[in-house]
Amino acid sequence: MSTGCIPVVTVVLVVGLLVGQPVEAQQSVSINVGYFSVRGEDTRVQDDVLIENLNLFTFDVHDFDNGALSGEWLVEIGAYLEVGVGLGYYRRGVPSIYNDFVNDDGSEIPQDFRLGIIPLMFSVRVFPFGNQSVVQPYFGGGFGLFNWRYSEVGEFIDFTDFSVFRDRFVTDGTDVGGIALGGIRFPVGDQFSVGGELRYQQATGRVGIENGFLVDQIDLGGFTSQFTFQVRF
Repeated sequence: MSTGCIPVVTVVLVVGLLVGQPVEAQQSVSINVGYFSVRGEDTRVQDDVLIENLNLFTFDVHDFDNGALSGEWLVEIGAYLEVGVGLGYYRRGVPSIYNDFVNDDGSEIPQDFRLGIIPLMFSVRVFPFGNQSVVQPYFGGGFGLFNWRYSEVGEFIDFTDFSVFRDRFVTDGTDVGGIALGGIRFPVGDQFSVGGELRYQQATGRVGIENGFLVDQIDLGGFTSQFTFQVRF
């Protein structure tokens, strides 16, 4: 099977399991509030636009860390397995200036870099001690369709004549990437659960030199640590 077919097959399997469950199958909705931390300088992909920008601009890669929200529809498949579909949201703007250049009057030359990601996630969770135990640790994985938007807005230097101009460079896309997760839940009565989860995502988007960026790619990977609140129905 080709690599490109794997996401399609996974979607069919997950959706089939969700839709094909009998009415009495335990279903739930999970609301998750967390914090997304982008991958650090030493682990990002080659030709990453943020790493390349560090050569010219003053900011830190982890300035892009920020809060994240997500929601999931989950269905139990037997006593040890759960499948789900979820949608998330993350956005962060980071101010910057040039490292070594200023205006003729000595003022800084400012920019604003902005990254947003909306992932559609398909996941499978395994509960080693069952999904009816008092304490429910789990692990799992899956993949996401990562819809993203990246922009650079502000003042820039034309290095052919060192003039300063104002402009905006914007690009977006949707790319497939993998996810891995692990967490723990604590049932509260028959209907509710609370818990915590750590999720890792790995994906890469293409920003494009032809769109005015210094290199071609942007790393969309990182870790999300989140609090989960689950309602069964």
